[in-house]
This record gives sequence, structure tokens and C-alpha cells, in this order.
Amino acid sequence: MLLLLLLLQQQQQPELFIHLIPDKTNNTISIVDSGVGMTKADLVNNLGTIARSGTKAFMEALTAGADISMIGQFGVGFYSSYLVAEKVVVYTKHNDDDGYRWESQAGGSFTVTRDTEADALGRGTKIVLHLKDDQMEYLEERRLKDLVKKHSEFISYPISLWTEKTTEKEVSDDEEEEESKEGEEEEGKITEIKDEDEAKEKKKKTVKEVSHEWAIMNKQKPIWMRNPEEITKDEYAAFYKSLTNDWEEQLAVKHFAVEGQLEFKSVLFVPKRAPFDLFDGKKKANNMKLYVRRVFIMDNCEDIIPEYLSFVKGIVDSDTLPLNVSRETLQQHTSLKTIKKKLVRKALDMIRKLAEEGNDSEDDDNESEDEAAKIAANEKYEKFWKSFGKAIKLGIIEDASNRTRLAKLLRFYTSQSPDKLVSLEQYVERMKEGQKSIYYVAGESQEALEKSPFLEKLLLKGFEVIYFTDPIDEYTMQNLTEFDEFKFSNASKEDMKFGDADEDEKKQFKKTKEHFKPFTKWWKDALLTSYPDSIENVKISNRLSTTPCVVVTSKYGWSANMERIMRAQALSDDSRAQYMKGKKTLEINYKHPLVAALKEKYDADGEDESSKNLAVVMFETALIESGFVIDDSKSMASRVFDLLKDKMGVEKDAPLLDEIEFPDEEEEVAEAEESAPKVDEEEAPAVEEEEAPKDEL
Repeated sequence: MLLLLLLLQQQQQPELFIHLIPDKTNNTISIVDSGVGMTKADLVNNLGTIARSGTKAFMEALTAGADISMIGQFGVGFYSSYLVAEKVVVYTKHNDDDGYRWESQAGGSFTVTRDTEADALGRGTKIVLHLKDDQMEYLEERRLKDLVKKHSEFISYPISLWTEKTTEKEVSDDEEEEESKEGEEEEGKITEIKDEDEAKEKKKKTVKEVSHEWAIMNKQKPIWMRNPEEITKDEYAAFYKSLTNDWEEQLAVKHFAVEGQLEFKSVLFVPKRAPFDLFDGKKKANNMKLYVRRVFIMDNCEDIIPEYLSFVKGIVDSDTLPLNVSRETLQQHTSLKTIKKKLVRKALDMIRKLAEEGNDSEDDDNESEDEAAKIAANEKYEKFWKSFGKAIKLGIIEDASNRTRLAKLLRFYTSQSPDKLVSLEQYVERMKEGQKSIYYVAGESQEALEKSPFLEKLLLKGFEVIYFTDPIDEYTMQNLTEFDEFKFSNASKEDMKFGDADEDEKKQFKKTKEHFKPFTKWWKDALLTSYPDSIENVKISNRLSTTPCVVVTSKYGWSANMERIMRAQALSDDSRAQYMKGKKTLEINYKHPLVAALKEKYDADGEDESSKNLAVVMFETALIESGFVIDDSKSMASRVFDLLKDKMGVEKDAPLLDEIEFPDEEEEVAEAEESAPKVDEEEAPAVEEEEAPKDEL
């Protein structure tokens, strides 16, 4: 009866359909379609071949531990049915043949017989899966809906599920009796008269009514198949939420199609915020879904999007990728490399457009409106940058072919723009005349960098300096050596060039270095006694104005910030770290009074031990101010205390003082009582008591 009822309902359905019918009574799932069906020859040549060879080989491969994600190694996806079913029965009817029944188990044998139930189909195919005892979850409505949503949500034909709906209805006892007596004759009936109170006492009863209906499961249409100009923002937002289960709308969208030898359509989205596990290497990204002719293939196709763009969500639907290969073979398909290249370019174009939206308005007639739109666009990109800026920097490290495109997306705070993000293009546009480098400095925080001694001369000359505060920044700059033909220059590295000195200044600085050469050599020798493996040189600096001295590293060595980052890594290589640290250079400001005073002490007596200690302490202080960590802090503290003793007139080897003797507590109390002033009670002023206020009636 159920089959006949369903067949009658099928006649009222659209011409082409797919029905899913779970049967909990018989533990079966039926898949019914109104396609062309199959003839007896089709059953024997197609499904028969599968049963004789493929199914058996497939099950043997599973037993041996093969990957069940291989969708086509044995021919077609029909084998997946045997993962959940112990027996499969196929009813089919073709217009050119009678109806037949095909039946097989996983063992390999099959039967084909004439069947009247197949004739009742009219045209089409019905597959009945007799589920295994441990696979009954596939009878649940929720499980079937999840499967259809994942694999067949965008199939062109309607997919319906035969659902059971239970509703509750309240009926009185009288109504129930009336329903039971509907078939009785009207004659002879006696109507009993009851008073109002008795009528109110009639009891109500809840009755459950069970009904069945078809529920469409693939209502979401493939939006990428439509013309982008005809799709509204709300439609994109609805599709994005359906695709990603995000509760917010997308930040940006890119809808495009690629034609030619390789054809595919794609829709890409940028979310508004980054997930907490964006850079979790153990988590497989499933943001890009791959379809072939609207048929779902995989949701973790890592080969079509690079890791640094893993935050981009969307779909790719290709008409040229083969379906008769396994997922492993598909991932190695040459077409995927082309798809990946196109996706990366389009994704970067989408982000670039997001960054440039604020600069599109230049109409003087609507200056106020354009300014408001510009501010909103800038805020939009700032939101993107705060969420995914690290990913763009990672892309510069990993993707050399798109390094130039990625560099245009970078944003930083600078000495001239501490509260507003600046692009490298904006930095270059407002570079000072004669400036030949893009200056930057890296540290823990912007507040610390603003007070850095490395910036004194740069800021004095009016040069803009970029602030790097992310741990990944210095890694990024190791791969991004220049922008728009201007090289990057780290302000904390030695031999920094300002590019604006004339010949007279160069000659003067050269003479100054020669004049201080004996002094700098003496200072270096003094430092080598305490830091034999850390000192490269001591020289006159041209980068300082108010600070007495700073410590810089070589061009290819670690800066103080990088050294701090590497120290924080739990699995860092100590031998490599010692090599990359390199030796440091102390640059001194010969104009500073503290340096001048030390030089006077050197000129008076170069062998004076206190002068050498002063030189070492100044170096250690410069180390701390430059951002480095002192390994032997105990020795440094001893030298500082010795200098303080000398300054305060305390002998270097002065002994500790004796313990202080305090009087007993009883003696302290007695002394306190004796010292307290005595007051004569008779002379003490009387305290007048205030009368309590009387209650007034």
C-alpha cells in the first residue's frame, strides 16, 4: 500500500525528481528517481559487471585497509551502498523494455528477474538498501538531511525526503464518542440534556495525529551559475551563511567564471573576523568546497588554495575535471594547479579592491559624501587587516610569485601616522626629498618603539619610520627586500645610511672617527674582558642626538627583537641561535657629556680600573635600552653597586653593619606612659550633653 501511495504521489510531482524513503519497519532506504531507467541489458552490462568483479574487489580492498574516500578506483560510486547495506535491490523501468529487478549482496553474485513492481514505476529507477544492523542511523531524518546538504545540495533536480510529522490535537470525550458513532443511524438517538456546570466538567483529551509529506532538501540554488549582475547583496549574504554556517555577513565577495581549455565557476568570500584556530597547523582547512558539475567532491581540497589564504571561503565548480578518478588522483591533476593560480589571483584582487574602495571617490561636487564613504571603506579594510594581516605577511614569506601584489596590501603604523594605518604606497608618496630607503624598526610595542634611541636622528631629519610590532614582521622583511625600487633599512642595524649628507659632512665625520680611534679602541678592549664573544667593534655614531650610546647588530644578524622572539621559542636551536646572534657593535655619541666625561678620564689615565668599569656599565645600559637581554645580570649588578658605593662615598669592601638592638615591649609601654602629658580631671572642660529632641504632636 505504501508503494502504491507513493507511486500515485509521484505522478503529481515534477517530471524529473529524486525521492528518499526511509522505512524503519523493514530497515530499508529507498532512492527513487524518474530518470530514463535501465533495460535488462543495461542491468547486466553495468550493475552485473560491478557485482561480479568490482564489489568483491572493493570489499576486499576495504578489509585490507584501503581509504574509503577513493571515489572512483573501482568504477562508480555505487559501491558506497555496500558500506551500509548488506543487500541492494534495484527496480528499474525503461521505455524500451519491461520492468526488471536486480538483486545482489556484497559477495559478488546477482540476479535479474522480471518484476511487476518495477513496471509500476512507469519510468525510472528505485534502489532499495537493506541496512546492516549497525547502520540504522541512516534511517534518521536528521542524518539523511545532513548527507544531502553536504553532497547534493546543489543538484539541479529536486531531492525530496518522505518525512513523518506528528501533531497533537485536543478533543473532548463527546467528540470522541461522536466520531465513533458516525456510522450509526440517526433514528433512535437520544440526546441527553445536561446542565451548564456538568458541561463545563467535560474532560479534554490529547490525541496524536501522524501525517506524511515530501520535504524538499535542496532548496538552495547554485548561485555561482547565475549572472553576478543579477545577484543582490542579500542573496550573497544568504548563500554565504548557508555555505559557512557563519552568523555574520561576509566582508567581501568575488564571483567570477574562467573559460577556455579549463572551465570553472567560483564564488569567494572573506569573513568579517578570523577564527581562533586560523593558524592551527594540525587543523585541516575545509573552507574551499570542490564541485564537479554541481556534484560535491570534497570540502578540504588543500591543493586549490594556499595556506596563507585559508581564511578565504567559497566554492569551485568545474565542468572539465574528471569524475572517474580517485580523490588522490584528482589532487594530482594538472588542472588543479591552474585552478589554484586563478583562485589566488582573484582572491588577492578581491582584497585589493577592498583596500582601494576608500580611494575611488574624487568628485568635488560630492566631497562630503565621498569623504564619508572613504572613511567607511578605510574602516572596512582596517577591520580586515586586524583579522587577517598576519596571513598576508605569511603570504609574502611563502608566495614569491605574488609577493609584489601582497606588498601593496600591507598596512603599518608609522612615526608620522601613529593612529592610522599606512600602506607602502602612501609611505613612498610622502618620502622626503633625498631619502633613498624605507626605514623601519621592530619591537614589542608601538609605545616602546616611539622612545627607541634608534629613531633620534631619523626623526630629527624628518624621515618617516615604520613600526613593526608583530613577531612575524621581521621574517616578512627578510623576504621583502624592496618596494617600488626603494630598499628597506632596519634602523637597529649597523651602517645605516641617511642619504642626505654632503661631501663636507662626510669629510668631517671621517676626521672625527680618526680623532676618537684610540678612545674607541680602549673602550672595545675594556669590553672584551667581560664580553669576549659579543663585541665586534666600538665606533662613533651618526644616528644619535640625545642618547649617549646604543648597541646595534650586523646587517645579517638578529636584531634585539628577533633575538627576543627566538629566545621565546621552546624548540629553538641553541647552536644556530648563537651563530645568528652574531657580535654586536657599540655606537657612541661623542657629543654627549657622559661620553665626553669618560674620554677625559681615559685621557687622564687609561689604565684606571674605575674608568673601565664605567665603560662596561655604559655598554650594559645601552644593551638594555636597545632591547637586548643580558645573560650575566649578576656581574652587571655588582658593577652598578660598586659605582654607587664610589659615588656615595662608601668603601668598596665595607663590612655589614651590626644588628640593631631594640628595647623590650614592656619598657616601650612604660616609656610611652611616662612621656604622655598628664591632664587634671578638675581642670578638664566639662562636656555638655545635648537634650534629645522632643517629639512634636
